Formats: sequence, C-alpha cells, structure tokens
Amino acid sequence: MGAARGGQAPGVREVPVAGEGIRLGQFLKLAGLVETGGDVKALVASGQVRVAGEVELRRGRQLRAGDVVSVPGEQVRVA
Repeated sequence: MGAARGGQAPGVREVPVAGEGIRLGQFLKLAGLVETGGDVKALVASGQVRVAGEVELRRGRQLRAGDVVSVPGEQVRVA
C-alpha cells in the first residue's frame, strides 16, 4: 500500500517468504495466485507462468528474493 519503492515496477506486488528461498509451486499458492497443487500443475504446464520474463515449466524451480513471477493479469516479487 503506497507508492512503489525505488526500482520496483508499478503493479508488482511483493510477497514475503520465510527463509532463503521457496519453490515456484509453493510461492504461487502463498501469493494466492492458485488455490491447490493441482491448479499449480495445470498453470505451469500451460506455459502461462514466467520467472524473470522467461516461461517456466518446472514447479520445483527454486526462487530467491527479488525474483518476479508473472501469470496472466498479475506480477509478484519474492520478498
């Protein structure tokens, strides 16, 4: 809520995670972009998930702070 921080693109929502990293499938659920593991599998398999602008087909892809995940209609950053 409020203005975008320096270097953050407008419309990119930050989602805090505990620890050093998180798997893509877990992050999609944490961010509220999908509800179930089955939804994760279908979304990723469809080629609609991008990490740092690149299509990502691996649910187990390890994400780190600063990674931006895009799905149709929304972008979220690992914080």
